[in-house]
Amino acid sequence: MPSFALKVTRFGFAAVGRPLPGTAARLAFRLFCLTPSRRARGDKARAMENAGKERLSAAQKIALAVGRSTVMAYRFNGDGKPGRPRYLVVHGWGSSAAYIAALPAGLAETGAEVVVLDFPGHGLSSGRSLNMRQAVEAIVAAEKRFGHFDAAVGHSFGGASMMLAAGGVMKGVGAISPSKLVVIGAPSHIHWLFDDFSRMVGLPPRVKAQLIRQAETVAGASLDDFDTVASAARLGTPLLVVHAEEDKEVAAEHARRFEGLATARLEWANGLGHRRIVSDRGVIRTIAGFLADDGRQMRGTSSVGNTGDDAAA
Repeated sequence: MPSFALKVTRFGFAAVGRPLPGTAARLAFRLFCLTPSRRARGDKARAMENAGKERLSAAQKIALAVGRSTVMAYRFNGDGKPGRPRYLVVHGWGSSAAYIAALPAGLAETGAEVVVLDFPGHGLSSGRSLNMRQAVEAIVAAEKRFGHFDAAVGHSFGGASMMLAAGGVMKGVGAISPSKLVVIGAPSHIHWLFDDFSRMVGLPPRVKAQLIRQAETVAGASLDDFDTVASAARLGTPLLVVHAEEDKEVAAEHARRFEGLATARLEWANGLGHRRIVSDRGVIRTIAGFLADDGRQMRGTSSVGNTGDDAAA
């Protein structure tokens, strides 16, 4: 049953949307970009966040100025030792560097320099909103600050943002150029997000159309351009796609869209859902192996599986 707040929101958009579709669309975009509370919900989430903060205590904290936002970066193995590969890791919507800290900490154990970000509106970064352009700006700013990344790894929303940053999709923002890419439980396009959001808050068709136009104006690209499979095909960069078939937040069809792409390898991590997948030790080992492999990346599909040994346990 819809909450009282959602019922009020639907009533408001229905009332305002017909006579003032432009106003309703602007309000809808603000709501669409509003980030959730940073307070962990439930004992498991609090325990995972606390464990993540402990892992991040070993990293150097560096604040980056990105537009009007302050973005917090955490760097492991930042001693400048020659020969270290450098990796970037980014989290998903409503998450944080602390929540996914097992991943960058695990990759740092291989000897790599690893940078993980808090996106605007998340973790220790400023703000209460985030859109795809802001995420791409933060990713590009990280490469400008730390130097070329040998690989970039992104979970969920962060995976999509990272692919768009590598693909140079957004005009005037710039791009990153890692030699390898990894996406974990990530969407391959975002049309469905606007469909789900519009349905949830009851946007009239005219308002939904204007909401999409506003999002495209802010991004400097059309929704059709936000296709990470097209970006991957154009780039030709070796790509590892990790997904759980039972993922309830980002459907497995997003991962299956990469099947047939010569530079992509699909790994199923079934039983780990959308969130535990990013901290599972078996998944982290698979990613580390992919990043360390100097051989030719061949197309393939295999299974990581649930190791029963995830860091969240």
